[in-house]
Amino acid sequence: MSSDEHQAANSVWHDVCAESELDPEFPVSVEVEGEKVGVFKVGDQAYALEDICPHAYALLSQGFQENGQIECPLHGALFDIATGKSLTEIGQRDLTCHKLKLENGRVWVKLHAV
Repeated sequence: MSSDEHQAANSVWHDVCAESELDPEFPVSVEVEGEKVGVFKVGDQAYALEDICPHAYALLSQGFQENGQIECPLHGALFDIATGKSLTEIGQRDLTCHKLKLENGRVWVKLHAV
């Protein structure tokens, strides 16, 4: 088994919050295996993204969320929540997206790029 296969076999789902905590105006910041993850709600969908802006250390979950985008509270870098795509040059790169599932009223995240 390769290192990547072994890592994939060991990835687990983490219960990070109640589904009722998700609010389109207030993303949830959680820590999973030492990584900051932002949980965002857009319409009826929820997404889990890397929560640290690549430009400078700032929690994106503390930024301004509107129209499916999150703006970094520090320098205005803008990212698409559904894809993690950087929408401004200042963002420097796309964000890592993590798998997310809603089950029995709970939000579960897997640290595995989509």
